[in-house]
Amino acid sequence: MVPQKLFTRNFTLLLLGQISSLLGNYTLKFALSMYVLDKTGSASIFASLLAAALLPTILLSPLGGILADRADRRRSMVTLDVLSGASVAVAGLLLPLGQEIGVIAGLLVVLSVLAAFESPTVQACIPQMLPPDQLMKGNAAVNQVQAIAGLITPFLGSVVYTAFGLMPVLWGTVVCFWLTAALECGLHLKRPHKAAPLPLRTVLREEFSAGFHFLRRERPEIVQLLLLAALASLFVAGTVVVGFPFLVRTVLGLPAGYYGAAESAMGVAAVLGSLFVGLMAQRFRLRWLALVFVGLGLCLLPAGLVFRLPLNTLGVYLVLLLAFCAGQFGCSLFSTCAVSVIQARTPDHLMGKVMACVFTLSMCAQPVGQIVYGALFDWFARSPGWVLIPSGLLVCAIGCLSARFFLRLESH
Repeated sequence: MVPQKLFTRNFTLLLLGQISSLLGNYTLKFALSMYVLDKTGSASIFASLLAAALLPTILLSPLGGILADRADRRRSMVTLDVLSGASVAVAGLLLPLGQEIGVIAGLLVVLSVLAAFESPTVQACIPQMLPPDQLMKGNAAVNQVQAIAGLITPFLGSVVYTAFGLMPVLWGTVVCFWLTAALECGLHLKRPHKAAPLPLRTVLREEFSAGFHFLRRERPEIVQLLLLAALASLFVAGTVVVGFPFLVRTVLGLPAGYYGAAESAMGVAAVLGSLFVGLMAQRFRLRWLALVFVGLGLCLLPAGLVFRLPLNTLGVYLVLLLAFCAGQFGCSLFSTCAVSVIQARTPDHLMGKVMACVFTLSMCAQPVGQIVYGALFDWFARSPGWVLIPSGLLVCAIGCLSARFFLRLESH
């Protein structure tokens, strides 16, 4: 049997669309953060705006999953990207009229609502485009695109915003969203079977019931894998998103440039993690994911122990950088494999709902991790090892306890 190629016309168009969309979206959010900081002098205001904008995504993602399973996925993606571009264009027209912070808050909420419907649809398209033996490589390619976009956009956003201000970023984002919509017009996807028209309440009840029955009765291992992925997301959001900048800027007292360089290095590590999965896709064994989870915990141990060693500030920074880069490599590897496993074991007519569950659980875990670890690092600011070392040991224990689960997952 001749293996099918990965970069089919459909998948290539999807990737190009994701590149355009992510470059616009990430650059916009970075520029907006600097704009709000310039206007208010408070980074916490923008953090609050982002947290508030996250709520619609969490609440509406299950509905987005239903849309992904019942509607024409190509048409849905095109419509959502056109609306995203239109919402940014409207914000660009309203900003010069005043009430800038209110306009930005409204824009972030609208983009969050649209993302709740688009993300499950995009994830549901990948297994529809690729054969099962190419799923892991396909998800690795998507993760690489996301990681590279996250690596490039802080630099791109800062250069464009510093040189030209916010308005060119807004109109550039509009172009990116509409270019994505144009690329998606070229996709050829099988349309879902037309169901008999039913009342909305009946549709929601039946769709949610079908999804829960599948996860609870037919594939309970997916629920367990989702919970493990959520745990990984919780620890990553806490230690990497909150802990690392706190350690670099507050505990070590280093300039912002050091954190910027570290963020770029972690972006490279995430790209390498996805690349590793793509290269090892045919030989990778699911049982190894338990070792990956243990490895995530082991990365936190030197990060905590280094504060007890007689090292200067730069030495501590380098140890932290190596430890968190290794952790980012492992997180990228774990998430790519986990999503591929879930997609391979989910029928197409339920793919949107299940991927919405993946997205929602991950999104819920992130703010929980940020809140918990924000409080912990404040309490143990003088001894951050008391946060990192127990966390590392806990993650190692979870990895060891999950070894039998991954063996069973591999055998089914």
